[in-house]
Amino acid sequence: MRGRYRFRQLHSRGFCSRSLKIQKPIDISFGNPNNPNPTPSKKTPTQKWRYMNRLSNASDSEIVKLNMEITTQMRNGRCEAALRVFNTMPRRSSVSSNAMISGYLANGKFDNAKDLFEKMPERDLVSWNVMLSGYVRNRDLGAARALFERMPERDVVSWNAILSGYAQNGYVDEARKVFEKMPHKNEISWNGLLAAYVQNGRIENARHLFESKEDWQAVSWNCLMGGFVKQKRLVDARHLFDRMPARDEVSWNTMITGYAQNGRMSEARRLFEESPIRDVFAWTAMLSGYVQNGMLDEARRIFDEMPEKNSVSWNAMIAGYVQCKKMDVVMTLFEAMPSKNVSSWNTILTGYAQSGDIDGARKIFDSMPRRDSISWAAIIAGYAQNGFSEEALRLFVEMKRDGERLTRSSFSCALSTCAEVAALELGKQLHGRLAKAGFESGCYVGNALLVMYCKCGCIEEAYDVFQEISEKDVVSWNTMIYGYARHGFGSKALRIFESMKAVGIKPDEVTMVGVLSACSHTGLVDRGRGYFYSMNQEYGITANSKHYTCLIDLLGRAGRLEEAQNLMKTMPFEPDAATWGALLGASRIHGNTELGEKAAKIIFEMEPENAGMYVLLSNLYASSGRWGDVGKMRLKMRDKGVRKVPGYSWIEVQNKIHTFSVGDAIHPEKNNIYAFLEELDLKMKREGYVSSTTLVLHDVEEEEKEHMLKHHSEKLAVAFGILSIPAGRPIRVMKNLRVCEDCHSAIKYISKIVGRTIILRDSNRFHHFSEGSCSCGDYW
Repeated sequence: MRGRYRFRQLHSRGFCSRSLKIQKPIDISFGNPNNPNPTPSKKTPTQKWRYMNRLSNASDSEIVKLNMEITTQMRNGRCEAALRVFNTMPRRSSVSSNAMISGYLANGKFDNAKDLFEKMPERDLVSWNVMLSGYVRNRDLGAARALFERMPERDVVSWNAILSGYAQNGYVDEARKVFEKMPHKNEISWNGLLAAYVQNGRIENARHLFESKEDWQAVSWNCLMGGFVKQKRLVDARHLFDRMPARDEVSWNTMITGYAQNGRMSEARRLFEESPIRDVFAWTAMLSGYVQNGMLDEARRIFDEMPEKNSVSWNAMIAGYVQCKKMDVVMTLFEAMPSKNVSSWNTILTGYAQSGDIDGARKIFDSMPRRDSISWAAIIAGYAQNGFSEEALRLFVEMKRDGERLTRSSFSCALSTCAEVAALELGKQLHGRLAKAGFESGCYVGNALLVMYCKCGCIEEAYDVFQEISEKDVVSWNTMIYGYARHGFGSKALRIFESMKAVGIKPDEVTMVGVLSACSHTGLVDRGRGYFYSMNQEYGITANSKHYTCLIDLLGRAGRLEEAQNLMKTMPFEPDAATWGALLGASRIHGNTELGEKAAKIIFEMEPENAGMYVLLSNLYASSGRWGDVGKMRLKMRDKGVRKVPGYSWIEVQNKIHTFSVGDAIHPEKNNIYAFLEELDLKMKREGYVSSTTLVLHDVEEEEKEHMLKHHSEKLAVAFGILSIPAGRPIRVMKNLRVCEDCHSAIKYISKIVGRTIILRDSNRFHHFSEGSCSCGDYW
């Protein structure tokens, strides 16, 4: 008795339904005498006998009641309770089975619905239509079409179901064929095809269909008008609006929203004031329009005047202040908001992340009562964009463990983070998950994959991804062009450029920067000059500072310093620090100290804290033996508080990032690394290697200079890679600064001695070392 009493206590508190979940197979067989009720009953034997006796003599009205009970149980999500009623019915009609099938489909139990349908002794038209709609909702169009063909009879509902299936999944031409074959069409048929055309951007087809019929309902007028608005064809939308025989709230709101979203706020305001009914959606459309067009004061006035506000109104106003980074006002509004939804929290979270307050963003994220995929993507992007790459990747893994659905946005953010830190193995794992999720063929995620492989030194894998992107946009082409350029394969970059033009993709400003960079990295001077001077005439692109900097860099590297200076004088705008930096870099390569000093002086005036330029000029002085000037530069940096960015290199081994600095004494394998480097040094010298001691910015003995060069961070990382990564696999090393000439020379020798391919990414480009040579051809 104590046990029974305790069980009732638990049941009354709700523990039974939540905790004691016993999964058993469900028998949906018809009239099984051996198992009339697979779900245990709590009735006593006497109660069961009376119940079954009553059912056996049930009238038609009682069967109707039982059918209604099935429907009620299914609407409340109680599938097992509905099944108990169904299995105890003395006789069943197709109505009983249809109620069960509809209930299963409504509750996401497609397999149960399918099994019951196949076991039905008799099916009526409703049964077929219900199951057909189930296949359509489950997006199994092949099975839906097969079922449609099996149907002994069809009505307009059947035809509309299969038409809707094709339309909703983007198969517009198939939907049109179904429409043309329909023996009878109703408003749902016409509206279904019209909506399919509009939703898939085939607005002219939608217009022709609309003009072929006169008695359209208001929903159809609104649908076509919404299509015109979506394509920013406001003249056509307004013409349709003016022709409408009767307008409802949706008609007015669609037109107001169209004007507002396209910055035509005066027309939106005029229409808003003419509207006979200004509901909360009309007010919110005006508010959102002002926010989107940066008119925050007008937006706030509308917000304060609104007779009724919904969550969209509050979120729009908060988003306006977020865009202006007025986070104090944002929090005041947020706290006053009567009902906060996940979108409200996401807006605040994004605001803190984008303003660089990652601690504030994390505090909001941890406080959220509920998170969705957008919340996770926002915090991951916040960490990634603020330089906390490892935490961003850790959160991505945590998101997966938390069971949140991985979206295109979260995948893209994680891939971008992998690209920044060159976490290739994790990037490959993400690629595998993308393939399973079916995301990899789209250009949004495909472009992120493309960038990841390019930045991780896998240019061949990047090209494979590029080939698999089903619909390449201009970003896809630009990424591939710039990828080949940075890897030193200028000719391949230019071939991609020619292919881009051949398929009808128009180059933009970014394209031409990539093309000119490809020419600069490989010394294609004449081709680079040709592209620069023809891009305005051929593609309508006016050269900006980046294009001029690329050409000056191209001329400077080739030793045409005078031509580079003359080009700077004819620029339609003042050269910026990057342009002068290109000239300073060329001066260092060719030992032109006078020009280098001139360029450096101007750069120091523009960017007095640019440490890289101080180092470049110091290198130029050191190579000329002007040690006094090197010392002066060091003092000048100290007086201005300019600190040289410390160089470090990193390499990924077994999903772990290993970071090295010059003369590293922390790494646990340091003894093995230094011993191996000593062996390599002896072998390199036998092969003819000579240290580039002129690069050392200290006036010390040659032996000391050699020792200082020997333990640069990239050499340590390469040595660790050779010791740790199995033979046959390339060694990929990343460096935050430009690789020095001595390391570049040494790694060429190392690649030949150990017979390994070594790929080094520095701050400027990639170097592929193999068999004693580099892909850059020493032109860098």
